Amino acid sequence: MQIDILTFGIARDICGGSRIRVDVPDDTTAEALKQHLAEQFPRLSGLASFLLAVNEEFAADNSLIRPGDEVAIIPPVSGG
Repeated sequence: MQIDILTFGIARDICGGSRIRVDVPDDTTAEALKQHLAEQFPRLSGLASFLLAVNEEFAADNSLIRPGDEVAIIPPVSGG
């Protein structure tokens, strides 16, 4: 299945745009998608961490990604 993913902050720079599309198997979990993204965009692995949000909620690693889900890469943030 094809998943459209929104990217923010440094993830947008790493992925080359604010929206990317990836092909993944139908039974993909958030953890498997993160691994796939790190393989496709190796610089993501260099981040201290990154999270996925699915339908505007942080996704647990075992959350299934379904067609039509709104997925976003949430890079680490810092502030003070």
